[in-house]
Amino acid sequence: MKILVVGGGGREHAILRALKKSPLHPALYCAPGNGGISYDAVCKDIPATDVAAMVAYAKQEAFDYVVVAQDDPLALGMVDELAKAGIPAFGPDAAAARIEASKVFSKNLMKKYGIPTADYETFDSPEAAMAYIRGRGKYPVVIKADGLALGKGVLICQNEQEAEDGVKEIMLDKKFGASGNRVVVEEFLTGPEVSVLSFCDGKTVVPMVSSMDHKRALDGDEGLNTGGMGTVAPNPYYTPEVAAVCMETIFAPTVAAMQAEGCPFRGCLYFGLMITPDGPKVIEYNCRFGDPEAQVVLPLLESDLLTVMQATTNGTLAETEVKFRSGAAACVILASGGYPVAYEKGKEITGLQQGQLPDAPDVMVYHAGTALKDGKLVTSGGRVLGVTATGDTLPQALETAYGAARRIRFEGAHMRSDIGRRALAALGQ
Repeated sequence: MKILVVGGGGREHAILRALKKSPLHPALYCAPGNGGISYDAVCKDIPATDVAAMVAYAKQEAFDYVVVAQDDPLALGMVDELAKAGIPAFGPDAAAARIEASKVFSKNLMKKYGIPTADYETFDSPEAAMAYIRGRGKYPVVIKADGLALGKGVLICQNEQEAEDGVKEIMLDKKFGASGNRVVVEEFLTGPEVSVLSFCDGKTVVPMVSSMDHKRALDGDEGLNTGGMGTVAPNPYYTPEVAAVCMETIFAPTVAAMQAEGCPFRGCLYFGLMITPDGPKVIEYNCRFGDPEAQVVLPLLESDLLTVMQATTNGTLAETEVKFRSGAAACVILASGGYPVAYEKGKEITGLQQGQLPDAPDVMVYHAGTALKDGKLVTSGGRVLGVTATGDTLPQALETAYGAARRIRFEGAHMRSDIGRRALAALGQ
């Protein structure tokens, strides 16, 4: 079997490393991929958003299956175009990808089907948005760009001035382009956050192990928002009781709602949840694996990822075993100095062989921003590596991950030293 994974970051590397363990021994390709991914797959330099070029490449290489791992190509209809070419793929079609690509679509879906979420209103005029915010007079208030904004189109405003600045930034200055033509203004929820990825085949939903992300750049959840500085799994706030409530009030109703709307969801549906004093509520949906959540969830998957993915495409998920090992996983991100603002590229990375740490069977090094230059591995992005370890307990996984991360060096490397601290506190450890 020949398989293509579309994308070129840590999430795609985690997917490829999991597919590599398949008893079906697929030949793996990645486009565009990156330097570190090239140790595990044949990389082809095609932008993930170039749907026509990607489909042409898939036809030319006669791939048996394509995993579209990134949000933009899903929203642009890459799965639809592959289907027209007779190539099965993992991921939702464009109609179902709207659950992430349009905040207005997803919020209206939740309102219509009674799925618990924050109170909200949608606006396509900055004046109307501000009039509503002033009228409510409740802060903090959350303002979200309607469309995809690399996970950064969400502003939490503490007062009227910040709200005015936020509306201007999104709707008038067009910081996120056309994604900001409409905004969602919603109430600010409080409580522990939980990420739950799930496999879906249009009618059945199978949640994966829960996880906890760490978005801020600096220790103590200080500094700017990033794409994620580390993750742990499972999330201790996601108890069996909470999981049962989520299945009954959120997961199953969402999949049923998408089916009722004529756009059944197939692929990986990501539930971003807040465990509020009133019970779990949806903060956001994503139409693909989270990054870096995939880097802790997939190493705990015991079932064959390829078989499970194909079941989501074929509608046979209900009959397919999806099993996760007990224990825990922790991922520590090694970032370039200055990330998420300005940072230098091209710094040589030392300590790895063939992209991985030698003599570390419980450690996976996932490459997010690396390149090969004159045979040397160098940095090529803000988030450079995700160092993931598994263990019987969370303290064990964290100790192994941090020990491994300290063995890898490049100039200006930066990591948070408190990944998992909140989770440990919740566990009373």
